[in-house]
Amino acid sequence: MAITRSRKILSDLYTIFLFTRADIVIALLPVTLFSIAAAPLSSPIRLIDTIFWIWLHLLQFNVANQIKAPEEDKINKPSRPIPAGRITVHDATILRWTLVPICLAYSALYSPQLMWVSLTMLLFTMWYNENDGDKESFSKNFLTAIMYGLSEIGGTLVAGHDHTQVSPTGRIAAEVTVIVFASTLHAQDFRDASGDRLTERRSFPILYPVASRIAIGLAIPLWSIFLSLMWQLDLLCASAFIAYGCFTGARFLLYHTVEDDRRSCKHYSLWFSLHHLFPAYWYYFHGTNEFPGTEFIEKIVASTAGVIGGSQ
Repeated sequence: MAITRSRKILSDLYTIFLFTRADIVIALLPVTLFSIAAAPLSSPIRLIDTIFWIWLHLLQFNVANQIKAPEEDKINKPSRPIPAGRITVHDATILRWTLVPICLAYSALYSPQLMWVSLTMLLFTMWYNENDGDKESFSKNFLTAIMYGLSEIGGTLVAGHDHTQVSPTGRIAAEVTVIVFASTLHAQDFRDASGDRLTERRSFPILYPVASRIAIGLAIPLWSIFLSLMWQLDLLCASAFIAYGCFTGARFLLYHTVEDDRRSCKHYSLWFSLHHLFPAYWYYFHGTNEFPGTEFIEKIVASTAGVIGGSQ
């Protein structure tokens, strides 16, 4: 009986893990890297706390999302726990609402500020899932990007010495991440187009199949250039990051099969994860908490003023 009970517990834990397995590369890993880089990490043991806080909030979002349209997952992601038959929609719904007080209580252990971040994420999760915020492409990208930025802020609060505030570098890095993610998020939607059509989700690749590929093919290289300049990367790092961004963007333009889109999405996930390390680069090579990219923005302003003045 003890062995049977242990196997059941392990099976249940694995089922819970499966709710988040697909988002480890695109969400858990980059947000963790961002948090320990932007805080910076106060102690090695704090890394465990940071990972668990991020994963816990990712779990409550994913459970809420996956109980909503299991028929879509039967096509796009049949290995998820509900279409795989590991858990029923009813039991997953109980888990979904049980996670709400758990997330809030765990956040409250650190600071009121972190609890408010957690509460805000829960409200956006309800907007996205229970109130169909994911049905339209613009609201889907906006809500996902906001929740992504909130998870970075929350992870940074857990990782740092001070659980009540985020450094200026951490704040601007999270804001930039929200903008980058919102403008490139539909890179993940190409591979899921067939399932999205089934649930009548109006993603960018469905609404604008050609324009969305051109947009992502241009956005990733352009963001690569902007981020390299903003974080003042050295020539070698900037060249490598921009080259990889151009390669990733070109894949979406040139290869259009479902399998190609899955591979392109993996490259996008890696590209997106890499720029989460840039706050650590900034701290290490520039040694300051001040707003990164100040000189870059000043140059843009000065150049714009010069162009306007010359035209007059």
